[in-house]
Amino acid sequence: MRIVTWNINSLRLRLPLLARLGEDLRPDIICLQETKVPDDLFPADAVRALGYTHILYRGMKAYNGVAILSRVELTSLDDTPDWCGRGDCRHIAASFPLGGDAVELHNFYIPAGGDIPDPEANPKFAHKLAFVDEATTWFANRPNRRTILVGDLNIAPLEQDVWSHKQLLTVVSHTPPETTRLLAWQQNGFVDAMRHFVPADEKLYTWWSYRNRDWKASNRGRRLDHVWITADLTDHLAGMTVLRDARDWPTTSDHVPVAVDFRDCEHGIGGLP
Repeated sequence: MRIVTWNINSLRLRLPLLARLGEDLRPDIICLQETKVPDDLFPADAVRALGYTHILYRGMKAYNGVAILSRVELTSLDDTPDWCGRGDCRHIAASFPLGGDAVELHNFYIPAGGDIPDPEANPKFAHKLAFVDEATTWFANRPNRRTILVGDLNIAPLEQDVWSHKQLLTVVSHTPPETTRLLAWQQNGFVDAMRHFVPADEKLYTWWSYRNRDWKASNRGRRLDHVWITADLTDHLAGMTVLRDARDWPTTSDHVPVAVDFRDCEHGIGGLP
């Protein structure tokens, strides 16, 4: 079972790249962020033609939007909050079978937070902090088991998640108010699945700015995209891939896809050992 998370930065604009993602990684489930398409214009037929016959989406015009595309049957989880009361399509959840029991899958797109890391001067930053606080409280007050949480969380929490820890401490996405909050949320029973495979003292990025003329040469990246699992799923982990090559695709997103492989410990899903 391979699950991919990707901030596609406009699904309709980059629909051909979704097909390429399917060819390169052959995921069973794709979680998208920043789909930027209202529900009535979601390209469901085109997605089904790629083999993803089970689709859940929540979108709005021009901004935000999340979707789960799956080759396996999904059950929508509709009892999730309207985060910060904004109705801005930043979270969608479903369950699917793995290892003989259901697994919850949560797909998030956290607010970017603007440019000024001051909640008093910058309402976008205040919204970001409030969103993470609210999500942390919600997950702290529920039984978190057999759960996978993925998405563009727009925070690089560890020193090696950014190209320069010292230079980015005052840059939104790596400031202490953000990183401490994200790690507190993660501590509600979650394990960092990406860092399960790449030690915390090694660089790991999923995003490179469009402003870098040669992103590969400068390599000023950040790890803004994440996959967390509850500890009871650790034995199911089988592999992890950051598809760096996708950053060179034509008209691509500034984020690259992240894939995590899960084995069905009872039945060997997807041909994994």
